[in-house]
Amino acid sequence: MGKYLKYTVYINLVIGILSAFMAFNLWGVDRNRAYIFIFLAVITIFMFFFRRHYYKKFEQRKKDSQQ
Repeated sequence: MGKYLKYTVYINLVIGILSAFMAFNLWGVDRNRAYIFIFLAVITIFMFFFRRHYYKKFEQRKKDSQQ
């Protein structure tokens, strides 16, 4: 299970980048949809850093408890 959690963190980053790209493409056409994609990009990039921080914290805790 732990192996999969390491990679799911990066799914948030990919979704955030794709959302920012979609917002950029929609900016001139439909600004309301672009705002939704900007919001999605901000949230998913925040979740990437948040989950990565806690994943590293739990891994460090696991290493410390094994020693």
